[in-house]
Amino acid sequence: MLVDILFRNADVIDGTGAPRRNADVAVRDDRIVAVGDLGAWRGGVEQDCTGLVLAPGFIDPHVHHDEVVLTDPDMACMTSQGVTSIINGNCGFSIAPLTAAPPFPAPLDIILSAEVPRFARFAEYRARLDAQPPAVNTACLIGHGTLRINTMAELGRPADATETAAMRAALDAALAEGGIGLSTGPFYPPARAAPTEELIAMAEVAQAHGKLYVTHMRDEGDRVRESLDETFLIGRKAGCGVHVSHHKCAGLANHGLSEITLAMIDAARARQDVGLDTTPWIASSTMLNSGRHRQATRVLVADSVPYPELAGRDLADIAAEWGLDIDSALERLLPATGIFFVMDEGDVRRILTYPHTMVCSDGIARGKHPHPRVWGTFPRVLGHYVREVGLFSLEEAVHRMTGLPAERFGLTARGRLAPGHYADLVLFDAASIAEGATYDAPITPARGIRGTWVNGRAVWRDAAPTGARPGRTLDQNTGTIAP
Repeated sequence: MLVDILFRNADVIDGTGAPRRNADVAVRDDRIVAVGDLGAWRGGVEQDCTGLVLAPGFIDPHVHHDEVVLTDPDMACMTSQGVTSIINGNCGFSIAPLTAAPPFPAPLDIILSAEVPRFARFAEYRARLDAQPPAVNTACLIGHGTLRINTMAELGRPADATETAAMRAALDAALAEGGIGLSTGPFYPPARAAPTEELIAMAEVAQAHGKLYVTHMRDEGDRVRESLDETFLIGRKAGCGVHVSHHKCAGLANHGLSEITLAMIDAARARQDVGLDTTPWIASSTMLNSGRHRQATRVLVADSVPYPELAGRDLADIAAEWGLDIDSALERLLPATGIFFVMDEGDVRRILTYPHTMVCSDGIARGKHPHPRVWGTFPRVLGHYVREVGLFSLEEAVHRMTGLPAERFGLTARGRLAPGHYADLVLFDAASIAEGATYDAPITPARGIRGTWVNGRAVWRDAAPTGARPGRTLDQNTGTIAP
């Protein structure tokens, strides 16, 4: 048998959580066609994988690369760490459908720049991705915050009946055009005034399409328990599955609270569909004026439009140099993003080890000094938390990054290394894989990634992008829209 790529003698981890096994893997065109002893087979390209792990490409269920896939389509921040599929449109803010004119309110202005074309319908954004694909597969949630910005002249109040109907109609159309679910972000100013009833009304539309309600909850700090209760209530009232984004317990006063929040999630899962993801870092990142600086032990400036030269600096040091208090210095830096040290390592580990938690980067690639999670999340789990700390097995970690998110978000024929599935693959050295990115040098590729393939084509090899851009636009139901 002749195939396009033949991976020989790999330690195959298939994404299901099953123990690894030594095998050959054959790829023809964009599909895996055989796994096993393929000694009699031949490949146009044959890859010796002795001593290396071959796994499904990682799926990042929570990123903010809606615009980056258009402006930096090689997506090295993702492919260099083995990620082959991403889900955009999180925290209530999606690039489409967007009819409002810039300047955009925060945090939409973190994700989008005024120079990039707007897409009034999700179908227009999807068509652009299909015509000019990035290196990775992409799926996109539809943001309630974006719909509010489109519809409401005054965001600091609940939507009225007419506005709610308009947002529901826009969401219905976008989901029909391929959006994989609804995302909300009542933590953020554009949606903070939205009452629970407004969120339920939007979630009902997601339920009608059989799609998820995904949320950056109203509070992840002092009121995290109340926010979980609200999220569960929305799911029950709307009849849809709910997914808690980047679950955390932010602020010193809330360290250790994950024992309670995970018990709440466990109890809710007994009566309804609840999922979650998290990041493997004690620092979060969002708009600098999010209020997180009041909960943090340290704040770094990730990006500042008026002071780009201060990216990577400590906010307290900047304030001291300017002779200002923290709040005044922060205001001068806006619009800006920050990195906030607000979590406890014990909570991070506890949430990571919860059996239903998947791994996400929550990546915001804007600026010269992003959070290291943009480049280092998945290798950090495999290197630090698996190999060094021993939180769980390598097979379990790979499952959290592949099969689990594929199943959760309905990405058909992705997330498993098996015949008939798409050839989204990563080859890595389990003994050396680690994040290269640090808080001081965040734009640094991971160590130990030998290659990444998307739909059967190499996108990262020899520590560099290949220039291939075989990514496809993924739909929750069909696995792929583009042929």
